[in-house]
Amino acid sequence: MKRTILLCACAALLTLTALPLARAQTAEATGSGAGVVAAAANERSGPVLMPVPQSGMSLREAWRCGGWIMWVLAGGSVIGLALSLYLFWTLRTSQMAPPSLLSELLMYVKAGDLATARRVCEVRSSPLARIAMAAFDHLRNTTASEPALLRADVEAEGIRQAEAIQGETQLLLDLSVIAPMLGLLGTVMGMLKAFGSVATDVASAKPVVLAAGVSQAIVTTIFGLLVAIPAMVAYAYFRRRASRQIAALEAASTALVTAVTSRFER
Repeated sequence: MKRTILLCACAALLTLTALPLARAQTAEATGSGAGVVAAAANERSGPVLMPVPQSGMSLREAWRCGGWIMWVLAGGSVIGLALSLYLFWTLRTSQMAPPSLLSELLMYVKAGDLATARRVCEVRSSPLARIAMAAFDHLRNTTASEPALLRADVEAEGIRQAEAIQGETQLLLDLSVIAPMLGLLGTVMGMLKAFGSVATDVASAKPVVLAAGVSQAIVTTIFGLLVAIPAMVAYAYFRRRASRQIAALEAASTALVTAVTSRFER
């Protein structure tokens, strides 16, 4: 009797264990059958292409995220490019201290024709011509000129011309400093926009608003650096170029003053 009861209990346990397995196999069979039917339908209708999400940000989207600061940075980049082209054209020996002008002035000074030399300086305007005009004006306005006073006037005009040349290159340095500050301003505004919604109401803070603010912060910083780095490189290049031209201008001015003083000391 006990053996019969034990056998019945084992049979019941086996039955209870087999029922879930049977149900799982039935569901798997049903699913596989549906998959086969769907695959067959797909083969008849052609392959189904899943949409691929796009990553990254286009230039138009980045410009829209940056806001009005992007226009200011764009204007700065245009100014930097125009200034670089201008300095590339003007910081040359033919524009600062033309050797042909120096030779012509020395010829007229040795001949004692200072009026013609001054007219040549008025026609061929350049830093060397302005320094030479300062020397000629000193000789015209003084009856008894001294070499020390003449050199002082020429040196004063030379300092003004050197400062003007260096001041033009200084504009590139100013641009390279202002552009990152504008990018930092955009960063602060973007972070304020991103976390302003969280500060007002945490429940109504939307991920889209947070993403837009963070995008503005990153985009303005990147574009600010893209404007500042080339401006700094251009400033380093033109600063050295301006130093060489100032040295050449100083040598030409010294030669001219030496010729003038030696001519009138005789």
